[in-house]
Amino acid sequence: MNLSDLNKIALAMVTPGKGILAADESSGTIKKRFDAIKVDSTEDNRRDYREMLFRSQEAMSKYISGVILYDETIWQNAKDGTPLVKLIEQAGAIPGIKVDEGTQALPNCPGELVTVGLDKLAERLKKYYERGARFAKWRAVIDIGPRIPTQTAIRVNAHALARYAALCQAAQIVPIVEPEVLMDGDHDIDRCYEVTQRVLNRTFQELRVQRVALEGMILKPNMAISGKKCPKQAPVQEVAEKTIRLLKSCVPAAVPGIAFLSGGQSDEEATAHLDAMNKTGNLPWKLTFSYGRALQAAPQKAWSGKPDNVPAGQRAFSHRARMNGLASTGNWEAGLEKQAA
Repeated sequence: MNLSDLNKIALAMVTPGKGILAADESSGTIKKRFDAIKVDSTEDNRRDYREMLFRSQEAMSKYISGVILYDETIWQNAKDGTPLVKLIEQAGAIPGIKVDEGTQALPNCPGELVTVGLDKLAERLKKYYERGARFAKWRAVIDIGPRIPTQTAIRVNAHALARYAALCQAAQIVPIVEPEVLMDGDHDIDRCYEVTQRVLNRTFQELRVQRVALEGMILKPNMAISGKKCPKQAPVQEVAEKTIRLLKSCVPAAVPGIAFLSGGQSDEEATAHLDAMNKTGNLPWKLTFSYGRALQAAPQKAWSGKPDNVPAGQRAFSHRARMNGLASTGNWEAGLEKQAA
């Protein structure tokens, strides 16, 4: 493992003003997104859609530091035969790959899941590296509900995240460690805070046990936020303050950067929360975005599967990328959204 090279890539991924595009939707997830815009989820349509994003010159070169790809996408070529990974590299961004293979029910823990995909991961990472991937992603899913999460679910998922991270670093690939506490329930922000604290503490304990070099990884956590069904939604400033307090109590300063997931927030909420955190300043790590839906909902709708709509889709993508780029340096303002509209 060459730690100085891993650290260089990790720092490039959290370059101020830039963030990571999560374009790694599984076939099932992208089908749902395409159904919503009445587009058939064929291999060609998925390729055309992602090619549109990767050829958005302004967004990709100015505001996107890296792109997380799905296994299908990393092997695909653009319409003109150029590998999609090459389009990403040509724009000055870093190609990455989602390597987990989804979730399974966790035995003896009703309603809880464990992420799978460690078998043969070492061989898969070698192939992904040869194809151009320089970072990877593995997502653990922790749900909040009555009597969950259990300590079992937290420990098992943290252990798998650390195993994955160690394998990545051995393959000279920067791991994005993503322990996601879901915002689906009716819990309040303080319950989210308490669960996320347990999850992050356990994750870093496991990373240390498995000798993962913190300087060569990126953390992709949820924010401390109210559950979607909670009658009292915490305001932007409270989300920012509590999330920063939480991260300062759990995340060592050796980690180069934290790239948040949007986790079901609206486009503008995800941007406003990130901006408010960066406005506080004086943080030990870079704070940026690794958004999927919050970067893509607008371009998907504008594109709607029609070749004539590609420029409109690219404009919508560039706008969201720019807004989040500004938020990653604490320079976003709500008024900028109105201007574009």
